[in-house]
Amino acid sequence: MSRPVSRVLTLLELLQTGGVRTVADLAGRLGVAERTVRRYVDHLVELDIPVESVRGRHGGYRLAPGHRMPPLMLTDDEALAVLLGLVAGRRTGLTAAAGTAGETASAKVRRVLPERLRRRLDAVLQSVAFTAPPTGSAAVPETGVLLTVADAVRGHRPVSFRYGGGRRGEDGAGGAGAADAGAAGAAGAAGGERTMYPYGLVAHAGRWYVTGRDLSAGADRTFRLDRVAGARILPGTFEPPDGPDPAERVLTSLATAPYRHAVTVWVRGTAEEVRTRLPGSVAVVAAEEESWSRVEIRAERLDWLPGVLASLDLPFAVERPDELRELVAEFANRLADSARRTTRDR
Repeated sequence: MSRPVSRVLTLLELLQTGGVRTVADLAGRLGVAERTVRRYVDHLVELDIPVESVRGRHGGYRLAPGHRMPPLMLTDDEALAVLLGLVAGRRTGLTAAAGTAGETASAKVRRVLPERLRRRLDAVLQSVAFTAPPTGSAAVPETGVLLTVADAVRGHRPVSFRYGGGRRGEDGAGGAGAADAGAAGAAGAAGGERTMYPYGLVAHAGRWYVTGRDLSAGADRTFRLDRVAGARILPGTFEPPDGPDPAERVLTSLATAPYRHAVTVWVRGTAEEVRTRLPGSVAVVAAEEESWSRVEIRAERLDWLPGVLASLDLPFAVERPDELRELVAEFANRLADSARRTTRDR
């Protein structure tokens, strides 16, 4: 937004606070000359905003009595996108440099939304936990599904939906993406009608999840919301159990999902040290013995793991599978060859 346009909008905000604002006061607030303030007022009048000029020693400008700005005309999808973008940016640190701008912008948007929509969006904001920011293309759920599930989470109400399932590894492999590959593993369920007690919503690495008690399977499960359709709230309520919070439940379910390879590695370091290098969605630190930590990883492919293990900068030992041990040796040989090379070979 260009600076003059920004200042014209700031002028409008100042006038909306009510009363008569002198030209000198407005010029000081905007950091411009008084002649520029009058030009900005002309811009507002051209936009059919009724700014009145008040003459006299205490004169200046004011909005016509009874004037109200029209409600913000946003669809449910647009309002959700704006608010979630502001909140996610603030909570994940992506917009930290903006100071309180994200918070004040959220408040302004919420203030002009219809009451019905504001309540439902508040349910989303109060129910969601943000973990890792998106690392690639996002998988966006239907707005109606997200709003309905959020209402169920906040009200501790059961919800039913159709679940599309998924294929293991369909989202690729490597790093956090490997742990997140395929909601069928994370959810532990194929497609079909599901009924669940939703404990919470989690936005992780560009995907949305709902975690809770799957009454259809009689077990706690995690589902990707972009594969959910036809969500509706059912009668009754439930009491969420004690234990891990929704974010921890989702990260654990992703890290322990059934994949082609079950990897066990011992890393010399404390569990805390290992967890700072391997996120919960990739690995589970299963035990700690003496100065070594036992790490379990589920993966569709093994080719990305040697580089990840090398990046730990900690001694490690591969317990299983043998194939990974061979890949680590090949990776080490390639690094050694590169370390010995001083010129570009043909």
